[in-house]
Amino acid sequence: MAKQIQKEIQQGVASWISLGNRRPHLSIIVVGENPASHTYVRKKVRAASAVGIHSEIILKPKDVSQEELLDITDQLNMDPRVSGVLVQLPLPDHVDERTVCNGIAPEKDVDGFHVINVGRLCLDQHSLIPATASAVWEIIKRTGIETFGKNVVVAGRSKNVGMPIAMLLHTDGEHERPGGDATVTIAHRYTPKEQLKIHTQLADIIIVAADVYTFVILMTKLNLFSRVFYSSVLLPGIPKLITSDMIKEGAAVIDVGINYIHDPVTEKTKLVGDVDFEAVKKKAGFLTPVPGGVGPMTVAMLLKNTLLAAKKVIY
Repeated sequence: MAKQIQKEIQQGVASWISLGNRRPHLSIIVVGENPASHTYVRKKVRAASAVGIHSEIILKPKDVSQEELLDITDQLNMDPRVSGVLVQLPLPDHVDERTVCNGIAPEKDVDGFHVINVGRLCLDQHSLIPATASAVWEIIKRTGIETFGKNVVVAGRSKNVGMPIAMLLHTDGEHERPGGDATVTIAHRYTPKEQLKIHTQLADIIIVAADVYTFVILMTKLNLFSRVFYSSVLLPGIPKLITSDMIKEGAAVIDVGINYIHDPVTEKTKLVGDVDFEAVKKKAGFLTPVPGGVGPMTVAMLLKNTLLAAKKVIY
């Protein structure tokens, strides 16, 4: 599915340029030498190149000041060559992420984190939607999963993933930015496991995004990401948060989770989601894998946002 969307974006970029318009350009600000951040950014740059979008990485040291980052976003906001801007999160403790995200012009905010884009999303208005939430919504639409009147559980309440997913699914399908007309329950880290199970057993759709963003921040601050990528240390996470006894027969399960675990068979570190994949796939009507499910779709939707920003479709 992600490859199909990237093909559509590639065609959209070519069509846009054929009309005499400037090629879309994505500027990515990266702070520090976090291996995870650099891995994610390289994926974005490669994907952008594949669809014909120019990109640049602006690398700053981890001790960069907030004022300098805001100066950079100001310059990019005013640069007519730049279609989209994103700051790779997380940022160092001395930088306020909300301030920096709000420093990007809403019309160039391809991550969808600016307060105006978040507000418009919550008001069912057109906006640049956070890429992971948009990826989940696109998966649901393209696979024909029915949301109207259905029960949905979103496990995770982060402002970048869980919250926007819930907003897309519960809002009115006849509004300016159509929603899913579903009944949505949001669970989070303080939802008792037995209560979570009660909700998920009733759910037609389960979206598991157990605070991925907080997990990334925690791993970064504990300086564990380098171990994740370069050794087989078992890391904390929530693998197998959703087990087969927690879902009803035929439910759709979308796994946004990110966990690196030690594989006792291969003696290597592997990436898994928050769902017990092998057990749940025997019962679910639809299940996304990790890796290869929501992840590639997220990158594709980021590129789609960049094209929308270049074409000024929303602003």
